Order: sequence, then structure tokens, then C-alpha cells
Amino acid sequence: MERIEKFEKMLADITAQAEFENAEIERLKRAGKDKTATYKQYLGNKLMLKFIMDKYKRYGLIE
Repeated sequence: MERIEKFEKMLADITAQAEFENAEIERLKRAGKDKTATYKQYLGNKLMLKFIMDKYKRYGLIE
């Protein structure tokens, strides 16, 4: 697999994971479980994924 293909695969995985994390955060919030460790873990993961995506944007790899 070439480098660009690896990057595209990683980007797709990060995007899918970010969507999953957001959905779980919303599900837990609606269930009134926004004080749980699970909610906080998803929130931490969301912030980490946002940091990665912001780096990609800063370097012009994505829009």
C-alpha cells in the first residue's frame, strides 16, 4: 500500500471514529448519563480526534 493510500485509510478511520464518538456522546447525554466515566471517555476521545483533524487542516491535507 502506498503512502497516500495509507493516509486516506487513516483519515477514513478517524472520520468514522469521530462520528461514532459524537453519536455516543449524544446518546448518553439524552439518557442523562453525561456525568459517567464512559461519557467523559468519549468526550476525551472526541477532543483528541478533533486535535488530529485540526493538524491535518493546518497542513493543508484536508479542508
